Amino acid sequence: MTGPDMEHVELTVPEHAGGERADKFLAAACENLSRSYLQKLLKDGYVRIGQTPVKSSQKVTANTVIDLWIPEACQPEIVPENIPLSILYEDEDVIVVNKPKGMVVHPSNGHYSGTLVNALLYHCRDSLSGINGVTRPGIVHRIDMDTTGALVVCKNDAAHSSLALQLKEHSITRRYRAIVCGVLKEDEGTVEAPIGRHPKDRLKMAVNRQNGKPAVTHYRVLERLKGYTYIECMLETGRTHQIRVHMASIGHPLLGDTVYGYTKQPFSLQGQTLHAMVLGFTHPKTGSYIECTAPLPDYFTALLKKLK
Repeated sequence: MTGPDMEHVELTVPEHAGGERADKFLAAACENLSRSYLQKLLKDGYVRIGQTPVKSSQKVTANTVIDLWIPEACQPEIVPENIPLSILYEDEDVIVVNKPKGMVVHPSNGHYSGTLVNALLYHCRDSLSGINGVTRPGIVHRIDMDTTGALVVCKNDAAHSSLALQLKEHSITRRYRAIVCGVLKEDEGTVEAPIGRHPKDRLKMAVNRQNGKPAVTHYRVLERLKGYTYIECMLETGRTHQIRVHMASIGHPLLGDTVYGYTKQPFSLQGQTLHAMVLGFTHPKTGSYIECTAPLPDYFTALLKKLK
């Protein structure tokens, strides 16, 4: 099963996931891979316990180590797709979009169509920066598939270099809205804890004080709800899954986040309740400050009403 063209991932089944179907456990643990792609890996024998292939319907046991082998994907052509975009700002250098829930930002294993990049290739034609290669044209930063909100995309390499430097220097304004489990006592606070790969589950991130990179999240309470808290988070850094990991680390995981929070949810949600509401940056050509606000999605506002 080993080979130079395969990525090997070890997954340890946590206590709370014991007894779940293998396909359900994998979908929660490997959120960067689509369910259909995971089903194909299971069917083709790329998911194993020891030397034994795992079946989709098989129940997993807590503390069992599952080996996941991901074959190197053949690079398909990324095709422009006529997918509607919610545009918050656009000029000849940058475009800021309001990404919907369930949309992957750029193509990856199991996600080669329906992504934001597919939509941008159709809308912008050949006007996207090429610094990040053919699968990530224009993409200077990302938000998770089930996170909604503002994302800036670059139309040329000069704009891309400028925005990448602003991200590195933490000068870009990024304010998120989230609903967390439990009622926060303090009106505001800061989580300063390094984030790196989870020591046992390489597909997850975690507070990692040995090998993690510095990460700082500021939060303030907007409203206390019935068993939950509506908050605003401001990022100083932009680590993968930063808000989700940080809030879970202080005992208040995001509502709907089955990866870092509770596997069972009282509401029918598609992933975490997290929205990138405000994005501000210095325009790469004019030097003026641009700030865009993405309105809360309908599901989010309906949920807030239900929890009041």
